[in-house]
Formats: sequence, C-alpha cells, structure tokens
Amino acid sequence: MRNDSPFHRMTAPRALSRRDFLWQTGGGLGGVALASMLGRDAFALADDALAPAMPAVAPKAKRVVQLFMSGAASHLDLFDFKPDLIRYDGKPSDFGEKVEAFQDGLGPWLRPVWDFKPYGQCGKMLGETVAELGAHVDDIAFIHNVTSRSGVHSTATMLASTGFQLPGFPGAGCWVSYGLGSMNENLPTFVVLPDHRGMPSNGVKNWDSAFLPNQHSGTVIYPGAESPMADLHPHAAGRFVREASERDAQELLAHLNRTHAEARPDDARLDARIRSYELAARMQLSAPEAVDMKAEPEHVLRLYGLDRNPETWDKDINDTEESYVFAQKCLTARRLLERGVRFVQVWSGNDNSFPRRNWDSHEDIRRDHGPLSRGMARGAAALIADLKQRGMLEDTLVIWTTEFGRMPSSQSGKGRDHNPFVYTNWMCGGGIRGGVTHGESDQWGYKPLDRRNPTTTYDIHATMLHLLGIDHTKLTWRHNGADRRLTDVHGHVIAPIVA
Repeated sequence: MRNDSPFHRMTAPRALSRRDFLWQTGGGLGGVALASMLGRDAFALADDALAPAMPAVAPKAKRVVQLFMSGAASHLDLFDFKPDLIRYDGKPSDFGEKVEAFQDGLGPWLRPVWDFKPYGQCGKMLGETVAELGAHVDDIAFIHNVTSRSGVHSTATMLASTGFQLPGFPGAGCWVSYGLGSMNENLPTFVVLPDHRGMPSNGVKNWDSAFLPNQHSGTVIYPGAESPMADLHPHAAGRFVREASERDAQELLAHLNRTHAEARPDDARLDARIRSYELAARMQLSAPEAVDMKAEPEHVLRLYGLDRNPETWDKDINDTEESYVFAQKCLTARRLLERGVRFVQVWSGNDNSFPRRNWDSHEDIRRDHGPLSRGMARGAAALIADLKQRGMLEDTLVIWTTEFGRMPSSQSGKGRDHNPFVYTNWMCGGGIRGGVTHGESDQWGYKPLDRRNPTTTYDIHATMLHLLGIDHTKLTWRHNGADRRLTDVHGHVIAPIVA
C-alpha cells in the first residue's frame, strides 16, 4: 500500500489483495452501497482501493453548479447596496486606517454605477444590471462578509477554487468527486466550462486533481464549439479509423492495461489512469448527446435567450455575445447535472484584450461589468428557473463566487481597485434558506462590519460539503505526511443559511 494512500495507517501485517483488504476493514459495505447506486457488481467495486466515502450526514443536495466570476466582480455595483457611497460620491475617501491598495486605487468615493431597487418578498436590493436575478432572490442566500487572504488574482483564485493559495491542491469539484463518486458511469463526475475567450488565472490548476487520483480531475468542455471536447473522436485526418477497428483497439488496450495493473496491485495510479481511458471511451457515446442543445424545446431556448440566430443580432447591443455564451454554458450545465454529473463549474470573464471584457475593472466599471453582469444575470436566472421547473433545484446547490471584491473608492475616475477585505458570494437551491442575507460589510463595503467574525472561503466550502452530506473535517487524503482536506485546518458550516 502506498504511503500516501488514505488507508496507509491501516496496513495489514500480511500482504492482501485490495479486495480482501477492503472487505476485512469494512470498506466492502461502502462498495456495496456504491455498487447499488451505479448498478455495478459489488465485488468488482470492492476491488478498488479508491472507492469514495459515503455521506456522513443526510445530504440536502446531490449536485453542485458553481458560477465563478474570474477577475473580481464588484459586490458594490451588483449585490451589496451602500447608500453612503451615494451620499458621499466624489468626496475624498477616508477609510479610518492606512490602506495598501493593489494599484493605489484610493481616489474619491465612487457611488454604485447602477441604481439599486428592492426585489422579492425579502426586499433584497439589487443593481439594475442584475435585475433578472430579482425573480429568484427569495430562493437565494446572500453572504456579504466574505474575505480573501490575497488581493492577487492568481493566489485568490486558487484559494477560492482549491482552498489553498499555492498550486498543487485538488479543486473543490475534485474533492466532491472523490467524496461521492459518480451518478453516471458514462459521463465525468466533475465538468468545467471555461470562458470561451480564455482560461482563468492558474488555468487547469483550478480543477486539477493534484494528489487525488486522476479520475477526479475536471473534464473541460466548450459548449457551442465545433468540437466541445478535445480528442473525444478521431481526428479528421484519420479517415482510416472505423467503428469496428476502434472498438477492437479499445478492447485490446483495456486487456493490456488490466494485465499491466494486475502485476502491480499496489499502484493505485494505474487504476486512475485506466479509469480515465475507459471513461473517455464511454463518453464517445454519451457526451455528444449531453451537450447537444438542439434537442431542447423552443420554450427552454427562449428562457435562456438562445432562440435567436447570432447572425441576426443587433451589433449595436454590446452585451449580446456575453449573454449568449454564458447562457449556453448555463444550459449545458443543466443538461449535464440532469444526466448525473456531480459538479459543474462555469467560468466567466477571462478575456485579457483591451478594452476589457473581464471583471477586473480598474478603468471603467460600467463599460466592463455591464455586458458581463447582464449576461451572467440572464444565464443564472434562467438556470435557476429551469432547475426549479424540473424539480431539480431542491437538490442542486448553485454557488456564485468570485476571488475578491472591489474597493469603494475610485480608480481612474470610473474604475475600482482590488478589495480582498470583503466581497459577496451567494448560494441557492439544495438545502439553502432563501431570501436571507448573512453577514454585512461596513458602511462603505470596505471590510466586514463585524471584523471578528468574517466568512471565509473555508466556510463556503465547509457549507457546500455539509449540504452534500459530507463532514468537511473527515474528507481527507494522506499526502506528504498530512491529512489534507479542502478546508485545510479551517472552516465552519454557515448554519444561518442552511434550511
């Protein structure tokens, strides 16, 4: 048994097969339970030392979709209404303490660039650019006192996506995949839908499995692209490849892989690699259907704003592309979740061209946030409505996040600098008490009102795992002499937002 296996401390005094070892230590019970869920042979599964843990508490959610606004979306202009910024707009900013800003963006106070109005029975105030989410605020819990440990995009994004500021740790979706396993053997457990214009800070490190077995890494899909999944089918140049010959080749490779693995029973990396190859083969049949939006009825396409041909768009409307592409990803996310994918991550805002098409609005909030926030609100609102009408929202957790917020003071007159001291997340669906706000920022939206009790990324992750039925302190993997977990040595479930 490898030293970094989660079972390393229970090594038997004599050599055992993985099957015997798991059954003698009780792991067979987990194998039976998972085999029932997957419809697989229990004894075959018990032979796998990487069988995931079973839920520790009754789960309220089965699946997660995370909407990640890469580049730091401004809480002050979208979700966290601060009347004092209107009252003191243009006056010299005074934080009452020395502030070290990322780009010295400490100009005068800057009011929200969009007007706010109340929505829902809860009366939640939203900026007009995200008004389409107003129909769902009574299902949403807003968290306005989230803090980051970094004001640098790369490290803050890593912290929000993996729980650590340094690379080399599994993404949140990887931990969910490891903890709960698959609901559909023919599709990945964790799928990533990047922004079509580019990767976020750190790229694949945000969803890589790191020291967890490789099958828990996120699978990247580009909805709407000519080839949504790279290398799923033979290249166009390989016209000599036929269905029968490919099937024969796969069977031969499977035989060779298994023969190789049987000679090395203690190397779980081989199992992970073989599982990845086998999944890729199964995906050739199931994945194309899962991402084919042409099968959706007209009323669903209309809900997401996907019922019009892009060639007929009014080119003067500057948010059309952002709205359409984000909505495509949201609809694809619903189709994947509906077919058994556990965790879908949707990224927005990864465009480094200029003028900006990302959330990192140092120069002009209205110009940069406008198209992105309208597109995000339309897609997210449609996703929530679609999940709700299908009866899926009650066991699907929707998480909206970004790596940090933006300052209440102005930069370059119309922009805002980085603010790691406070920002907003929101959650909706599976097990969430809707229509509530947890935590407050101060009068400026600069730091948490109660600086002793902020909400952290660890708390967000702990709450997510709790709603999935997992105790975040017990979902661990032994690596380099430490029991690593998504929440490191921190984190508390945010009880007030749990239904």
